[in-house]
Amino acid sequence: MYPEEIVLPMKEELTDHGFFELLSASDVDVQLSKEGTTLVMINSVCGCSAGSARPGVIMAVMNSEKKPDHLTTSFAGFDIEAVRKLREHLMPYPPSSPAIALFKNGQLVHFIERHQIEGRPAQVIASNLVNAFEQYCN
Repeated sequence: MYPEEIVLPMKEELTDHGFFELLSASDVDVQLSKEGTTLVMINSVCGCSAGSARPGVIMAVMNSEKKPDHLTTSFAGFDIEAVRKLREHLMPYPPSSPAIALFKNGQLVHFIERHQIEGRPAQVIASNLVNAFEQYCN
């Protein structure tokens, strides 16, 4: 598990922008049982990928006319139980962090894996998400 002093600033980058933390398996179950769309950012300490994923997710939410009903995040290597439960909902995709998932009424409808984030600027990630929001969000 990563030290809290390393993780907290990266968590706050999202929670300061309205993302609700999923900290346990029951948090995940409750959230994914809700109607509507839920964006889940699986956060990570990986500087090259998460360093563009977090700003990309924020940029997408701030600049899209259609937005997910719920903004959530969980931290790989720190929120162990919650991420394990999230990964059950992301099958058949292999574990990936950072990663970004969009659920609609509890069903996975859009997923961005680490290899689709790595080496891409935040604007490209945001554009991908805005397109998904346009398709799946009200």
